[in-house]
Amino acid sequence: MNADKLRVILDARWPASPVASTRQLCVSGLDERVLTAAVRCGVLIRLRRGAYVRGTDWKAAEPWTRDALMIRAHFLSTGGTARYSHVSAARLHQCHVWNVGALVHVSTGYANSSRSAGPDVRTHRMDLPRADRTTLWSADGSEILTTGIERTVLDCARILPLEQAAVIGDHALRKGAGIDSMRQLLDRSPVKRGTRRARDLLNVLDGRSESVGETRTRLLIRSFGLNMFIPQVEIPTLAGLFRADFADRGSRVVIEFDGSRKYTDYNPTDEVLIAERRRENALIEEGWLVLRLEWKHLAHPAEVRRRLAVTMDRSRILRGTAHAS
Repeated sequence: MNADKLRVILDARWPASPVASTRQLCVSGLDERVLTAAVRCGVLIRLRRGAYVRGTDWKAAEPWTRDALMIRAHFLSTGGTARYSHVSAARLHQCHVWNVGALVHVSTGYANSSRSAGPDVRTHRMDLPRADRTTLWSADGSEILTTGIERTVLDCARILPLEQAAVIGDHALRKGAGIDSMRQLLDRSPVKRGTRRARDLLNVLDGRSESVGETRTRLLIRSFGLNMFIPQVEIPTLAGLFRADFADRGSRVVIEFDGSRKYTDYNPTDEVLIAERRRENALIEEGWLVLRLEWKHLAHPAEVRRRLAVTMDRSRILRGTAHAS
């Protein structure tokens, strides 16, 4: 059976979910012979024993989508018995994640079974109080065992660099997690390893950051010692209210992080850009200067620091000139 014919058969009988178990495919009329042939020619990809994804779906998926598919594959291949934690729990809670790797993280209080473990799995052996556990539901109604969102943030803080953990923690705050609750949870936790890192994280979290880029920008600005830049500042102008990603009213400098999704989520790009330019011109007329940052700039802190210093100096000169006149 050739690849084209196999692809037609799979597309016609594939379940609703992008990842399917051997049992689900068997119920759909796809036996082991068809699955083996499809894997051999690349039409089907076996993510784990007993869990498959179509090759076209896998190739079209962004890296973060592939990470989520790997969790689903692990869930199907283990029968839903594992409790997901750390980065995997963050993904299941639909928190933003950035640059954290593709491993599936599970927590258990006992020796992990070979079925659940594997090169794609990191097992954390620890006792989880009942209050630290929760259950989520997938789109098909399956129960998924995870750690609670606040425990998840603390666990991520113990194993991740501050920047990556802050991306998760900021979004967790926006989803309802509480700083005070996390501090109390940390205080009563018997786990001592990584406690200082977790406390350091709680000291920098800010639920006002709305994206990965804004979290990273905030941490970068603060690494310069410039704590006067406040997230999500509303500035009135003649063109309406401008909500800045970061602003310092003293220097009258705005910092905007320009991620591509900012311009593509709601309106056609050209309309959004025109409106953005009008708002920026109105800001300038009010005596503000705007520094725009993109993803590529965040990898060069020294250059960002230089550009920001130049912008603040320019603003100071312009304000001095305005006062003199």
